[in-house]
Amino acid sequence: MRVKSIMAAVLIAGSAWVSAAQAATAPKRVQVTGEIIDTWCYVTEIMYALGTAHHKCAIWCAAGGIPVSIKGDDDTVYMVLKVEGDDVTVANPKMLTIQTHQVSVDGDLYVRDGVNYLIVNAVADDKGVVNMTHEDYGIQPFGE
Repeated sequence: MRVKSIMAAVLIAGSAWVSAAQAATAPKRVQVTGEIIDTWCYVTEIMYALGTAHHKCAIWCAAGGIPVSIKGDDDTVYMVLKVEGDDVTVANPKMLTIQTHQVSVDGDLYVRDGVNYLIVNAVADDKGVVNMTHEDYGIQPFGE
């Protein structure tokens, strides 16, 4: 009888853990509006990673495989894992053409260990580069 009680407790605990794990990894459909950023320079603050002050560097970093993110209008950062069905790499041509652009995207958001991962299903709006002057962001490197 004791073995059955222990087995029942293990099964209940296991199913609760599986349910929690599934809930943590289930994607949430979202629309995010913000600027495409170079994650490395943004996180490390080696260079000011916004707008035209950082456009060429952001393209080279993305081409080299540095993860690209979207800095949302609410300052939330979303690491982009895939864009519009391109499953080759994050350094895909679509990401190179929209570096430092202000975009609105539809996608699937996964949150894991405090990191926001985004699979972009469609770029719904692309306003281009909206942060247009170096005067606003300082001279490279190190920004303001």
